[in-house]
This record gives sequence, structure tokens and C-alpha cells, in this order.
Amino acid sequence: MNRLQIEKLKDILSTASDDIGITLTSREIDLLVEYYKELLIWNEKMSLVSIKSPLDIPKHFIDSLTVTKFIKDGDLKLLDIGTGAGLPGIPLKIKMESLRVTLLDSSRKKTSFLKNVIRKLDLGDVSVVNGRAESLIDEKGYKGVFDIVISRAAFKISHFLILGEPFLSDGGTLIAMKGGNADDELERAADIIRKTGLELTCAYEIKLPVTGESRKILTTVPRLIE
Repeated sequence: MNRLQIEKLKDILSTASDDIGITLTSREIDLLVEYYKELLIWNEKMSLVSIKSPLDIPKHFIDSLTVTKFIKDGDLKLLDIGTGAGLPGIPLKIKMESLRVTLLDSSRKKTSFLKNVIRKLDLGDVSVVNGRAESLIDEKGYKGVFDIVISRAAFKISHFLILGEPFLSDGGTLIAMKGGNADDELERAADIIRKTGLELTCAYEIKLPVTGESRKILTTVPRLIE
């Protein structure tokens, strides 16, 4: 990337984040730019993200940051299931430095990329796990310990609810990030919610400022037992 391209990317990130009510510091923008560069380099070797236009990667970053309003500041543990290229976990860590993030993906190549990015960006309190969520559910250090369990379009909502619930701590929040056309999924997920120990707290719809695409964010918490 030349200097003009970098400055244009910084301007896109700054303007788009302002549009969703988030202010990125110059340091945070610089980290996202470095992340962008690594994605471009590694995407030539493997399929990490679909890049059809220069706006695609900034779109992924801003999309990832839309959930910050559902995450309280503090020393919280976050599990990103099926993180792929590190979305949304890495942008969230860049914006919310106090988060303790675990990035989980079944692809060894993708987890190699993630470890490289963490080193390049010098991100602390971020761990990378190569494996499947189903195999970690009963392992010490995973079951019932995460304040936030999140996934960005990696699973059907109903599957993610079942998969993610065991990792939640008492009072933890599960966040499913989906496209705007997820109404049918959400309707089916309502039945799953009733059968689990979860309670729906929000089904939030947004439009991304970068592309105008619609997104739906579903959040749940463990149901209180009276």
C-alpha cells in the first residue's frame, strides 16, 4: 500500500466508525491498518476474506465494531467461535484493550495467520485455539467461563445458541452477528431459546455506513431461575 492508499483507508475507518457512534483513536486506526495489510498479504496464500472491492475489508472491520455497544468496559473474557480471519475478535480487542480474547477456529492455516497478526500488532491477552467448539465444551478453562461468546455469521443462529451456551459464565452474554436477511433464522432460533436456559435481550438491526448493507445482531443472556 502506498501513502495515499493508507490515508484513504484511515479516512474511511474514521468516518465509518463515527457513523456508528464509535470514535477510533489514531493508535487504533493504525493497528487496523496494519491488520488490513496482513490480511492482504495472507489472502494471496489462502482464502481468509472475500475481497471484491477496496471497501470489503474496512466493511468487515466496521461490522465487527458494531457490537461494542453490547459489551461493557472491563476485564471481560470473550470467546470468538469460528473466528476465521479474526473477525470480530481482533477489531474488538483493538478497540477494547481490556478484553481478554480467545479466538477459536478449526482451520490450522487460519490460526497460523491469527498468531502472526497478534505478534505483528503486539496484542496482549489474546489466545488462539485451533479446534472445534464441540470438543472444548467440557474442558477446564472453557466451560462456563466466558463473559461474552460471539460469532460473526459462522453458524446458523439456532446452532450457535446450542454451541455457545455452555461456554457462558453466570450472567454472560451470547452475541450472534448475522446478515439483514436472517429473519427466518431468528424465528427458528426463538424456539431454541425457549428450550435452552437463554433469554433473548435484543434483536438489533443496523445498516453499515461503508456499504449500506443490513445487519442483525442477536443477544441473549442465561435465563434467571426463580
